[in-house]
Amino acid sequence: MCGISGIYCFNNKAEKYTAELNSSVKALKLRGPDDNGIFIDGNIGLGHTRLAITDTSKAGKQPFSDNTGRYNIVFNGEIYNYKDYKNELAKDGIKFVSNSDTEVLLYLLIKYGDKALSKINGCFAFAFYDAKENTCLIARDTMGINPLHYYKDNEKIIFASELKGVLAWRIPKELDYTSLTTYFQLNYLPTEQSILKNVYKLTPGTYLIVSQLGIEQKTYYKIPLYDSKQTPPTYNDAKTKLYSLVDNAVKLRLTADAPLGCFLSGGIDSSVITAIAAQHTDKLNTFALGFTDNKYFDETNYAELVAKRYNTNHTVFKVSNDDLLQGLNSVLDYIDEPFADSSALAVNILCKLTQQKATVVLSGDGADELFSGYNKHRAHYNARYAGTKEKMLAAMNPVWKIMPKSRNSKQANLMRQFNKFATGFKFDAADRYLFWASIGSDNYTNSLLKNKIPEAGFEFLKQHILNPDIDYSEINNVLYADMHLVLQGDMLTKVDLMSMANSIEVRVPFLDYTVVDFVAGLPASYKITSTTTKKILKETFAQMLPSELINRPKHGFEVPLLDWLKKELWQMIDNDLLNSSFIIEQGIFEIETINILKKKLFSNNPEDTPAKIWALIVFQHWWKKYFSN
Repeated sequence: MCGISGIYCFNNKAEKYTAELNSSVKALKLRGPDDNGIFIDGNIGLGHTRLAITDTSKAGKQPFSDNTGRYNIVFNGEIYNYKDYKNELAKDGIKFVSNSDTEVLLYLLIKYGDKALSKINGCFAFAFYDAKENTCLIARDTMGINPLHYYKDNEKIIFASELKGVLAWRIPKELDYTSLTTYFQLNYLPTEQSILKNVYKLTPGTYLIVSQLGIEQKTYYKIPLYDSKQTPPTYNDAKTKLYSLVDNAVKLRLTADAPLGCFLSGGIDSSVITAIAAQHTDKLNTFALGFTDNKYFDETNYAELVAKRYNTNHTVFKVSNDDLLQGLNSVLDYIDEPFADSSALAVNILCKLTQQKATVVLSGDGADELFSGYNKHRAHYNARYAGTKEKMLAAMNPVWKIMPKSRNSKQANLMRQFNKFATGFKFDAADRYLFWASIGSDNYTNSLLKNKIPEAGFEFLKQHILNPDIDYSEINNVLYADMHLVLQGDMLTKVDLMSMANSIEVRVPFLDYTVVDFVAGLPASYKITSTTTKKILKETFAQMLPSELINRPKHGFEVPLLDWLKKELWQMIDNDLLNSSFIIEQGIFEIETINILKKKLFSNNPEDTPAKIWALIVFQHWWKKYFSN
């Protein structure tokens, strides 16, 4: 991965913004510590900061120009099938001056224009400039693995890999309260929303054509929606095809001119990727994170079973809660848009430690959303096919409401899950989906924020994320929604932020568009049943994995938020970020709701209060950084 930045002026010359372009590139330096450069010509200014992965020599330096100087590109990402097109382009007479995928992409765009987007397989965000036509094509990959933020007004469009790269242009900063409401419901922002007005995120699978006439947005890819009218392959044929597609996706992602390895958590997803990669690589490097203070979430023993089976060069990083806590400020400092998935703290330290040994890693991200791997997917299934047990569980909602609930112990977390299931059970399918995807409700955000936006919260998500013509009691439709909301807004954002904060590249084979297209077309019964989740994934690769991994409970990267907030972080909360005087002076939040949250934190029934307070901490730290002046 790398960082890109740029400006297109509709009327003025870009050279007047040279200082801002350099500042933007500098702001993105952790995305690419190996090199940087800028290009300015007429209306366009392009900037790049490089993490050298493919052709690490100076020949791969960007911005990259063709041999005539007419075409220029800045590119963040990897094109995994670039070698397939290099011979074709060579036959056209192209004399390559590097071994980089950037150069191949440049000439593909010269030859095919926007049609090249349907040919390339990769993760990317890039800007391609044609000096003769004075046009710029700005594109983002199919799944949204690589980010692209942009700001526009009547005079110009500014874009960058991260919001900090846009803010370096000293644009006007005004909070978008619709987005703020959504943030406090989800603890992150969907890929369609930005925390600032007039700042946008390019939708995955789309591109912009920018010229002096203005900006036109087009779509080249959409995640397919399951079509029940299509005849699916037989289950056994589907397993055979799935193996072939995932195997090819992994092989494509094993090419790098920098040290490479795999994250190996001990779960099914990363174990499948590792098992395949080990068959195509000699002495594969694998990396696992262990938690010395929380044995329940430590999966390193399962990871070691896989590492031993495939004789990988395995490294286990054992970290304590104090180690995670010490990384808190670096995470908060790097985040340039409020993002409150607290597992980012664990991902950050994993990336930081891995960077000492590898620059490129493969991960199992995306499998949960594709194959139905979350606990909430089982809840949706149980609500869809509710029997006596599920109906009784829902009927006991008054009991669950009074029981102590939190994520801090197995029993209290079970009560929290029962309460959430019982509450959501009575909603219609679309509202149930949004409720189970959320940390806070509309009632909560209305009580929290002084500026109340009628169309914010669930209403925004219904209009922009959910399709009113889709039945969300069907599991495949839930997965389709998760691919857009959870995967793009939360999971991929988290991995990009924390990997780039530590200058490493993470590749995600399960999100190869060929895998996504195929799995999206499979019946839900291939993915989830009353007894198992990720059915076809487990059964396709079962022979390659230790039996202990197949049906064990799913764990995630959890951090001890409740204990931290009540102890180590309480002074920061009470004396600074959520101090009553500061809250009143700031004028964004209702002080009564803040005080209720602080009090509930110390009760015997905190429920999701730690996650809500963490979202406030992240926002307040961000607001002080960008607005307190």
